[in-house]
Amino acid sequence: MKDQGGRNKMAQDSIFAGRLKKHEQELKEKYRELYQAEEGYEKLLSIMKDFYRKRSEELKTLDKKREANPLWYRESSMLGMTMYPKLFAGGLKGLIKKLDYLSEQKITYLHLMPLLKMPYPYNDGGYAVEDFRCVDPRIGTNRDLTILTGELRKRGISLCLDMVMNHTADTHEWAMRAKAGEQEYIDRYQCYDTFDIPAEFEKTMPQVFPTTAPGNFTWCEEMKKHVLTTFYPYQWDLNYKNPVVFNEMMANILFLANMGVEVLRIDAVPYIWKELGTSCRNLPQVHTIVRMMRMILEVVCPAVILKGEVVMAPRELPPYFGTPDKPECHILYGSSTMVNLWAALASRDARLLKHQMDVIHSLPDNCYFVNYLRCHDDIGWGLDEDQERILSIDPLSHKEYLYHFFEGVFPGSFARGELYNYDPVSKDARSCGTTASLCGVEKGGFENDKEQVEAGIRRILLMHAACMSLEGFLMLSSGDEIGQVNDYSYKENPDIAADSRYLHRSSFNWENAGLRTCEGTVQYKVWEGLKELEKVRRENVCFGTAAQVTTWDTCAMPVFAIRRTVQTDELVCLANFSENWQHAKLPTLFGEYEDIFTKEKVDLQQVTLAPYQYRWCARI
Repeated sequence: MKDQGGRNKMAQDSIFAGRLKKHEQELKEKYRELYQAEEGYEKLLSIMKDFYRKRSEELKTLDKKREANPLWYRESSMLGMTMYPKLFAGGLKGLIKKLDYLSEQKITYLHLMPLLKMPYPYNDGGYAVEDFRCVDPRIGTNRDLTILTGELRKRGISLCLDMVMNHTADTHEWAMRAKAGEQEYIDRYQCYDTFDIPAEFEKTMPQVFPTTAPGNFTWCEEMKKHVLTTFYPYQWDLNYKNPVVFNEMMANILFLANMGVEVLRIDAVPYIWKELGTSCRNLPQVHTIVRMMRMILEVVCPAVILKGEVVMAPRELPPYFGTPDKPECHILYGSSTMVNLWAALASRDARLLKHQMDVIHSLPDNCYFVNYLRCHDDIGWGLDEDQERILSIDPLSHKEYLYHFFEGVFPGSFARGELYNYDPVSKDARSCGTTASLCGVEKGGFENDKEQVEAGIRRILLMHAACMSLEGFLMLSSGDEIGQVNDYSYKENPDIAADSRYLHRSSFNWENAGLRTCEGTVQYKVWEGLKELEKVRRENVCFGTAAQVTTWDTCAMPVFAIRRTVQTDELVCLANFSENWQHAKLPTLFGEYEDIFTKEKVDLQQVTLAPYQYRWCARI
């Protein structure tokens, strides 16, 4: 038995050695680019080997499976959901008991919002991390998380967790030891005795939250130093010029991977490297770090993929995917897709959406996105201003219209939401609210107007249908599948009352979820409508990895069209972002088509759509 164990260990080590050999030269070169620290590199290799050996046989089996199918996350069966486990079911133990609900929806990708140990009350929704290797005790335990990941794997659900790369909480052990005067830990952050250097940084560094957290530095009385704090004063930026920081953060990532996390969302990745005289965003060293992360995962745990949070214009995103021979992130958030979908709904004009999708379709084939309508954050109105001007749209006036429309104060608006981070100088603001409230269900329900509620349901399904038709896969926001509306009770909590994002960060309503089986209810109509869309997406070959995806001109401003083809199979997805009947024309598409949902024969050279109707038309 001892000999057998030794042979197994040798065989496993040979797998590690084979993977490392593939990447070792480049990994070493990249490491030297940043650090010139041979001892640090050897320490990194030791960390990698140690975590590989500790990786369970079950996870190593998953590694082999994913190596054989590296594009598994692009399959048409992918359907995501994001949630706060505490709000969904009281914590991880409660979530484990509710997994049948996720399986009923056929979720295959579950993004749990930050659940690692955090300070209270100020933690930026969990993005101020106190311990990267410990679940927050108010949410669960490490054992709960390990049990959860095992149960999710049995159901074919991949768990995604946030990896907050840019900063720690100011109560993290490293920060506490820095405050105590330990130079080793002071060096893990960016600290300055005087404001001379910070003043130089401030000349070129934009402010993330100029209203709620102005400036990029915070004075620490214990250290008598100015600390770089790009986001909030209680979030200390890490110093990635220190190889110890990189090595330790990689160890934290591998620790989570060995707990069964399959997708790591790299939070605020463009910010992690700082240089004087620059914006301190999107610097070349960021890509060196992400490339090293990708190689480290492919050596130790190739089942795990990287999802980048990069909020930029689509044409600026390819560097974060790397190249086919030197890849970086596997997937990115489609944040611009969210913004353009909501803009199309409010303006009854799909032209900006079409243009944005054309840009995305022009990106290299290795670019792939997670699309969504709502997430834990706000809707930031980052539209393509150059294209707006080409369409004779004034960017500032349009932005003001959009956020006032979704605030519900613009005449005739069906939406109910709130502003976030309004800046009276720049006139910039973001929008908050659940999908159902922004689509009109809340307003209709409050006014006891059934027609308004029905129109709201049509908008919810239209928005999801349009989002599902795009390249990439859909991530639902927990509660949207049952039409959950805004929760204004956050205003009663003084710790979060100033943050309107908590309007849609509310407890999951299980009583309403029970109504999803009761015909005639809002919950039933939304749930069943989404299930119908999801079933087609899973089963239709035109949503497969081989599909070619393009937009199509409809000769009608409110109507958006996506064409998906696989050899002779063809599917044309139409969406009417208007409360009026529309007559669209796709004059270059010939042949007979059938609406998958209504079973009607459709002539795409002259097709009619009812208010907020979506049609998915298959060639027959």
